[in-house]
Amino acid sequence: MGSILLKNILHDEAICQILVEGNRISRILPAEAAVDVQECTEVVDCTGKAVLPGLVNMHTHAGMAMMRGVGEDIVFHEWIDRIWKVESDIDDEYVYHATKVACLEMIKTGTTTFNDHYWHMPMGYKAAMEMGLRCGLAYVICDRNDPVESERQKIQCREMYEYSRQWGHMAQFVIAIHAIYSVSEPLLVWAVDFAREHGLKIHIHVSETRKEVQDCMAQHGGMSPVEYLDSLGALGPDVIAAHTLWVSDNDVRILGERGVTCVHNVNSNLKLASGYMFRYNELRDAGANVCLGTDGCASSNNLDMLETMKTSAMIQKAWRDDPTAMPLNELLAAATVNAGKALGLEIGKIEEGALADLIIIDTENYNFLSPGTFLANLIYSAHSDCVDSVICDGKFVMRGRVVPGEKEILSQARREMERLSSR
Repeated sequence: MGSILLKNILHDEAICQILVEGNRISRILPAEAAVDVQECTEVVDCTGKAVLPGLVNMHTHAGMAMMRGVGEDIVFHEWIDRIWKVESDIDDEYVYHATKVACLEMIKTGTTTFNDHYWHMPMGYKAAMEMGLRCGLAYVICDRNDPVESERQKIQCREMYEYSRQWGHMAQFVIAIHAIYSVSEPLLVWAVDFAREHGLKIHIHVSETRKEVQDCMAQHGGMSPVEYLDSLGALGPDVIAAHTLWVSDNDVRILGERGVTCVHNVNSNLKLASGYMFRYNELRDAGANVCLGTDGCASSNNLDMLETMKTSAMIQKAWRDDPTAMPLNELLAAATVNAGKALGLEIGKIEEGALADLIIIDTENYNFLSPGTFLANLIYSAHSDCVDSVICDGKFVMRGRVVPGEKEILSQARREMERLSSR
């Protein structure tokens, strides 16, 4: 593999040089330092640009990228029924093209890794690898309390796990348990055991709505979803819990003690009116690992992690009546290094030896004409169109705002939508 030298680039409020060799950051040097440039090294002048770790979307449904606007202005449980009806008509080809669209959007907005929760896993894998993104890909457990379906999913899960063993280092197999209300207890326990037998991450929706909590307490002797999952031995540092909105003090304690990763999906939660008082401070202080996600485009309508970061911080400040809530450094960590910890990957940080997942930001525009720090201007002033280039696993996947083949990706997606609508 070749190498890339990023010259005159702003990193941590200082101009420096970053040498990428293979798929890792090999050296970070002062701007004036002499670098022995080899023939295989591409030198990129980054004057007027800054670098950040690639953003990580820790909860999304990439296959929903072509479902924007299908469930507007309805309550959550009507929304999910509508989505399940739409999903009953889709197939492998649809998910492949939708995931390519999702990957295109994520690249354009600075995301280099995504943790997916969707069906048709082989198509998700094919699309993500073609686009050059790092990912966690799910086998979704969701039997809706049907014993026949439960047994079918056990068999298929084993088959998909064997299939995933041919994957390279850019993707990892994840067990995605849909939710406690859509998965029977025996299958949920089986899925957790299977994941731990094979050293896999567990990705599950938890306490997303008030109704989910109320129904759980009525069904399980007053236990909340968090307490119920804990009673089954399902919680641990291998668990990625999406939403965790409606959590009590005891829930927070459990999530912290078990080292669970809690993923805040603010825009989706706001739009579906699921809730907004995500207990970031409490979860952080209890020991939970807090990350950020967009959810799927059927609810959030986009996959823009910069927008997610801004909204997350502003909502925390508003409901807490505290302008110091969710400070910039913690906000960036939630979108980068915390996600690396959750996935067991050396991503989300710019340091020698880390995987070379980087985004290059164009600062030569009005958003950065202020005495504020780069990070403040990026998150609170700029938009994702300032993402100039993206490097994932040591390779450019976007340069100068251009992703190879993006016009054809969109053309194929339009044809796929036409095909589906004509059935």
